[in-house]
Amino acid sequence: MATLYDAPADELIEAVAAELSDELDEPEWLEYTKTGTAKELPPEQEDFWARRGASLLRKVAVDGPVGVERLSTAYGDAEKGSTRYRVRPSAQQDGSQNVIRTLLQQLDDAGYINTNEKRGREVTGEGRALLDETATRLIEEDLDRPELERYA
Repeated sequence: MATLYDAPADELIEAVAAELSDELDEPEWLEYTKTGTAKELPPEQEDFWARRGASLLRKVAVDGPVGVERLSTAYGDAEKGSTRYRVRPSAQQDGSQNVIRTLLQQLDDAGYINTNEKRGREVTGEGRALLDETATRLIEEDLDRPELERYA
């Protein structure tokens, strides 16, 4: 059986997002909210909420236990320097902690993530099983594709 480390991350996230789309409720404020201070516009993907939830689930599984602050740094972006002549160097800007916290709470309610008071968020057995089963299915379905030979 394959694990989440054996499948390509982008395809695993897409497959898990398709399974999580029914369980995660997109909030009303999402269409007006930026995902970080370095961004100019709100997300434009139709399934952004499910994709970010799947990405967070995978990130917590790989890096966990992890907190909201470390996750917001991981989902942050580099803000360019001053607009005139670009003389100031780029600076790291964190991602939106509200988006991350709300998604983590929804994943916790669904039973995929557990909150440890002293250490941070950890993946439960159910969340690990979802990731591993999806990775196994991806590897079995796409084994004949030449770009995925290294994952076999």
